[in-house]
Order: sequence, then C-alpha cells, then structure tokens
Amino acid sequence: MGESGYTGTFPCPPPADFVAMKNLLVAAAAFLAVCLSVSPASAQTNAQEPGTKQFEIPLWDGMPPGSSEQGDGDVPKLICTLVDASDPVAAIVILPGGGYGGHAIGHEGYQIAEWFEERGVSSAICTYRLRGKGNAGKGYGHPVPLQDAQRAIQTLRANAAEWNIDPERIGVIGFSAGGHLCATVSTRYAGQPDDSSDRVGSVSSRPDYSILCYPVIAFGKPHTHRGSQQNLLGADASAELISDTSGEVHVSDQTPPSFLFHTAADKVVPAQNSLDYYSALLRHEIPSELHVFPEGRHGLGLAKDQPGASVWPSLCEQWLRGLGVVTIEPR
Repeated sequence: MGESGYTGTFPCPPPADFVAMKNLLVAAAAFLAVCLSVSPASAQTNAQEPGTKQFEIPLWDGMPPGSSEQGDGDVPKLICTLVDASDPVAAIVILPGGGYGGHAIGHEGYQIAEWFEERGVSSAICTYRLRGKGNAGKGYGHPVPLQDAQRAIQTLRANAAEWNIDPERIGVIGFSAGGHLCATVSTRYAGQPDDSSDRVGSVSSRPDYSILCYPVIAFGKPHTHRGSQQNLLGADASAELISDTSGEVHVSDQTPPSFLFHTAADKVVPAQNSLDYYSALLRHEIPSELHVFPEGRHGLGLAKDQPGASVWPSLCEQWLRGLGVVTIEPR
C-alpha cells in the first residue's frame, strides 16, 4: 500500500489521480468545517451581543437572587432593541401584563418595543419572574418581580455608555399587572452609587418617567384585580402586606412624571385603579397626564382598532416630546 492507500486491486483511479482527488476532498472538508462553525446557533449568539440592534441577555449574572433553580421561569431576561443614533438616546423598560401569572409579550412587549424604536427610543422587555412559573413549580411572589424590574432599569443605566443611552432619560412602561409593577418600581428605588463590586446594582433604579396602561393599582379595594393580588402576594397575605403593596401608597415627591390611560368600559381592571394613582400624583404635584376613554376592553395594547382609545399612543408621544424623551419624527 502506497502513501495514498491505493492498491492494484482497489477499483479506483491511478495513484496520481487519487492523490489529487484526496487533496481536493481534504480541502472541501476543511471548507465545510469552517462553514459549520458558523452555525445558526453561533449566528444567533453573535446577533445577541450588546452593541447590535437586537439581543437577549439574562437579567442577573449567575443564579438570580431568590432562585434555587435555573429552569423555565427561573431566569428572567432582557430583550433589548437598541436604536442606532449618533448621540445618546432615551430608553425604556417594558413590563408586559399577565396578572403576575404570565407575560402578554406580543401586543404588550414586542409591539411596544417596535413603536418606541420608530421614535428613536431604545428599549428592553423585562420577563420578570412570576407566581406559578419556575422554582420547581412554586414560582415567585413579592418582592421578586420588583427586584427584577429594578434590575432592568439599573442594567440600562449601568450600560448607558456602551449602549448609547442617556442615563438621565430612562423610563418604564407597564400594562395591566405590569402597570402595577411599573407603579411599584416608580415609587421604590434600589441602588446607590458606591464602590460596590456589583457594577449594575450600584446605580439607581429610579426611572425618569413612567407610562401606566390600564394598570392594576389598588390592592385590598372593591376595584382590585384579585388575580393579580393573589398571584403576587399569595392567598394568605396579611392586611399589612396588601396595604403596603397597593400601587398608590408609596407615591412621593420623588415619583417621576407619569402618563396613564384606561377605558371606562374595562370590567377586568376598573378605571378607578388609574384614578387612585393619578390622585396620589396630584397630591404630590407630580407632572402627570391621565386619559380615560369611554369604550374599549381590557388589554388593548396599542389599541389600533379601538375608536377613541386608539389615540392614546399619539397623546403619549406628545407627552414624551414635552419631556424631551422623543426628539425625532417617527421612522
């Protein structure tokens, strides 16, 4: 047997031709290996790295605090959309609704991120942890969703320079139960600048503006959305805890400017919830805007096909322009 492995009885070309064919096959194999190294999984990973237009990252490094597992529902993430601009842009954390039992991530997540992108605002959808999901089926109640929402704002602020974000124009928007979380993260802040080794945790979680859409606000009231309250606090929550987590209770002079919209026809989460929060904002003289439209079911999202309520996005855009959050014409 020669170097090529060819013998006189093997039915193949003469040795010289076989060696040439062998070299061709080796080169083809090497080329194929290079192609396979850029697999769809690798391409997805590259597309998700910070600095690209869209990417996903875990909200916490390693095991999230309060988690004992890393299964489905245990590891919250940020789904980021960064606007390509020459100067730093405003940004917003998006908190979809779902009664603290799920995430309405389509019409209250991805569609909202696209709306903000068209107006030059970067965003991050936060898949905060929930009751009944993760933690070996036990799920997560208060204060875990709040911790996740605070961390989401801190992540945008800590990465502001790298992600071309203005750290003083970072807001939050929430829908339904996500609106309750929006109210909570707008009135309870974490993080103080210090020499902590936790680069993200050392910055403030206070949002610079808040948008609450048909929000769950009041707990322990006749107009409470009982499902959200029970999912967040549990069935046996004390009266003190229920009162302390009602969304309007912690409004203060430090609460950021807020925009709210609701419909009077909402039977799932009555408009009184928004009125409670707005009244608290008025008492503390927080610059705010409330719109209650007569018609429209709960969970409208952008309300494109709902007469009356369909104008809420344009009203919100005007309000955001007044704050200097939106500065360009829609793309």
